[in-house]
Amino acid sequence: MDSFDIIIAGGGMVGQSFALSMADQDLKIAIVEPNNSNPTLNDQFHTRVSAITPKSENLLEKLGAWNLIKRKYAFTDTKVWDQNSHGHLNFSSADEGLDHLGYIIENDVIQSALFEALSNTKVEFISAKLEGIKKTDDGYQVQLDNQDQISCHLLVAADGARSRIRELSSIDFSETDYQQKAIVCNIESEKGFENTTWQRFLSDSIIALLPLSDTQASIVWSAESPLADELTSLSTDEFSSRLSAGVEYQFGQFKVLSKIQAFPLIERSAKEYVKENLVLIGDAAHNIHPLAGQGVNLGFSDVKELSDQLKSSSKILGDYGVLRSYARARRLDNELMAKTMTGLNWIYKENNEPLRWLRGFGMNLINDNPTLKSFFQKHATGKL
Repeated sequence: MDSFDIIIAGGGMVGQSFALSMADQDLKIAIVEPNNSNPTLNDQFHTRVSAITPKSENLLEKLGAWNLIKRKYAFTDTKVWDQNSHGHLNFSSADEGLDHLGYIIENDVIQSALFEALSNTKVEFISAKLEGIKKTDDGYQVQLDNQDQISCHLLVAADGARSRIRELSSIDFSETDYQQKAIVCNIESEKGFENTTWQRFLSDSIIALLPLSDTQASIVWSAESPLADELTSLSTDEFSSRLSAGVEYQFGQFKVLSKIQAFPLIERSAKEYVKENLVLIGDAAHNIHPLAGQGVNLGFSDVKELSDQLKSSSKILGDYGVLRSYARARRLDNELMAKTMTGLNWIYKENNEPLRWLRGFGMNLINDNPTLKSFFQKHATGKL
């Protein structure tokens, strides 16, 4: 049986970044991933993207992956406006003395860069599916679907929102089904996006425009499931017209450049992040409403906190006390973000007149108050 210090289930962005963060520790590390951890990139933009904060940028720089990211689009401003009130919010990097608020980057491009960085380490990729785990005196024994068995002192679940390790280790989780779907596709506009991410709150949905270039963007249109089903059943031209009207033709007429896809929106939070010799990170521990595009940034914060705790401890790898320190440090931030997203979703879903007025008043209050605005902006960029 092959033995490792750390086995990471999941070769996505969070799993690979954690492996990279520990690769300098003279440890034997394996990533178990049945799918391709090095996605093929082509000239067309991929539809799944993330809004990477300066805090996550710093982590990727320290890991040696940032400069390997082949394309990224910096945004300097974020603008939000509401259909049902006069409320608006305008965040600008200049207000905080920053060059940018973040970058819109395709998930596959980040993953490809992490894979390239890992090629210069001794981290081993195992192309297999994890089928079972068994607790041992000093770690875990892992059963793979190719009949191999491997063991480790620390088992890391970075295997996503439907984590197999979370299930096998009987870690319970809370779940909120928003009864919504997120529609994603890439579009081209007649007018430029002005280095700005845009969000429009409609009476029945929320549209986010995440620019990939001056005139191309990834869109995330969050809508109640019946409306989402209606929208995805439209022809490409009909969908483009509905989308263009949804943002008041601010960018002219849109043209759809990719397949239009939709996926259900469900928030999950693990009741425990750790057990002895086992830890959950990223979506395995928490996955949230994509309203603010913060999902992978929370995962990168998990990576930094866990690797810092492990590196600063003199205790044996997998020690429960060390893992508990990680869990305590990350749970509050993750749950606060999840509850904030759930609350914002509810506020913008309700459209009675008093709440519409209050919503617009609150947005304008924040926008006109430099202290409040700075607080929210620093939180969004990871500076708090």
